[in-house]
Amino acid sequence: MATPLNTSTESFDALYRECVRDIYAYVRTLLGDDASAEDVTALAFERAYRRRSTYDARRGGERGWLFGIARNAALDELRRRKRAAPMLGELPDEAARAPEEEADLAVRRTTVRVALAALAPRDRELVALKFHGGLSNAEIAAVLGTSESNAGTRVHRAVSKLREACNAPS
Repeated sequence: MATPLNTSTESFDALYRECVRDIYAYVRTLLGDDASAEDVTALAFERAYRRRSTYDARRGGERGWLFGIARNAALDELRRRKRAAPMLGELPDEAARAPEEEADLAVRRTTVRVALAALAPRDRELVALKFHGGLSNAEIAAVLGTSESNAGTRVHRAVSKLREACNAPS
């Protein structure tokens, strides 16, 4: 029998406030744009609210459960994009341009952004779950449906690849 999530609106609101930024950052990393990340984050919380009675504490914490729902919503969006025609004349990513007073930070952000883009989608997702989501290896394992040991190994390999890509000469 599933242990339902506390169904009070106040309880869900507190969970939302605790997790929304991390969920958004994770989804933003997977999708690569702000507008879609906002939409998918909202969709993920809507799904979570509707399905809160299916939450089972024996399978992991509430954060991991939310990240699993967000992951599925983001993957749905990525599949939808593959079916849709590419948009012509997309605007450049304004967020990639940092103010001059933050030049060093902008260079580091750009380096990480490029390195993340070069990673395989699975590795990029692992990095996002670990650092944007702040999930433990056990929580990542629950989201991905694998063992904690396997999740830890995969996260370590993904971070090593990211570190190598960030330190590679340009």
